[in-house]
Amino acid sequence: MRVAIGADHAGFEDKRRLAEVLSSWGHDVEDVGTFSSESCDYPDFAERVARAVVDQRAERGVLVCGTGIGMSIVANKFKGVRAAVVTDAFTAEVSRGHNDANILCMGARVTPLSDMERLLRIFLETAFEGGRHARRVEKINKLE
Repeated sequence: MRVAIGADHAGFEDKRRLAEVLSSWGHDVEDVGTFSSESCDYPDFAERVARAVVDQRAERGVLVCGTGIGMSIVANKFKGVRAAVVTDAFTAEVSRGHNDANILCMGARVTPLSDMERLLRIFLETAFEGGRHARRVEKINKLE
């Protein structure tokens, strides 16, 4: 799977590790930055990942900032993006199974890296369930 990944300064170190993990799992990774721990603006990187997903250069996206919230707000401004802040196994699974989320957002200041790796695996391996959930996702799409 092709995965675009980005972070701000708060998520830089975790993003680097998650990109390595994704590659070790056999995924094709597009790292859109940031490439240092110097202060930067999270909207720049959320936009890059969102555009990669919308333009179909990536099937899924991963964003890491302090909480995941800012990144999700920005990414969800783009038509076709369903970015979800995930904090545990249940939200990772439901974000995919029920909401067909295509961008995973996590917080480096609230979620340990070992948990992020587990949540990332769940997010990538969980299929959208369709059925009644497809009807609901279609309603979201019509709002765009």
